[in-house]
Amino acid sequence: MGDNILRFILILRSAVFLVVMAIATMVWSFACLLSAPLSYPKRYWWTSRWNVFVLWSLRVICGVRHEVRGMENLPDAPAVLLSKHQSAWETIFYVIQMTRPLVFVFKKELTYIPFFGWGIALLRMIPIDRKKGRDAFAQVLEQGRQRLASGQWIMMFPEGTRTAVGSQGKYKAGGSRLAVETSTLVVPIAVNSGECWPKGSFIKKPGTIIVSIGKPIAPGAMTAAEMNERVENWIESEMRVISPAAYKNSAPRQAAAAPASRDPARS
Repeated sequence: MGDNILRFILILRSAVFLVVMAIATMVWSFACLLSAPLSYPKRYWWTSRWNVFVLWSLRVICGVRHEVRGMENLPDAPAVLLSKHQSAWETIFYVIQMTRPLVFVFKKELTYIPFFGWGIALLRMIPIDRKKGRDAFAQVLEQGRQRLASGQWIMMFPEGTRTAVGSQGKYKAGGSRLAVETSTLVVPIAVNSGECWPKGSFIKKPGTIIVSIGKPIAPGAMTAAEMNERVENWIESEMRVISPAAYKNSAPRQAAAAPASRDPARS
């Protein structure tokens, strides 16, 4: 009986949060359209108030809080941020937590979503068509250089999609390749957001999400594959630190180094 009551409360709180977020999204999207004539910094600040409100609502309604470790590791320089991806939560959180404006690399179809897509279309993000393969990366490289030169940080999720708690997806080298080809610092980030906002789940569970920011990695003479390997090993090892229960029966799958006979940055 007690478990049923608890589940009912979780469902109710999650439903209330969903409604509040939907209303806020519609209101802010129209407000963002009105802010189109403003300068980029002002548009970015105004748009990010949605993120502030949503996270505040999540804490008040669903009891989801957060703890950040390693903020001192964020460099005062251009950077490519490569993060674990378990939930929609981090896409909301990073925008207001990071000390520089973020540029997300995402599939262009998201810009077609009413309200939400309208808002992000006004920011200097990098929408790509994944069907274009190499041409898509050429777009990321070209626009990424421009965004980094203007002082923004590039945020990418090397696993490509959200992963379930306790799992380890295949790390793609696109973000590492961008960093290597632009000689930009890489900041690895581990986050266990899926423990409170699970992938594909309607229910938001109360608790504290931990975000752990690693020390910057300079590309130096590394190849993209070597950088990707180092990022994957750090993130997956750190996931065992911030989510020990979820990973208690699994060791990190060490990324395999690419053969020396070919250029892994081109793979």
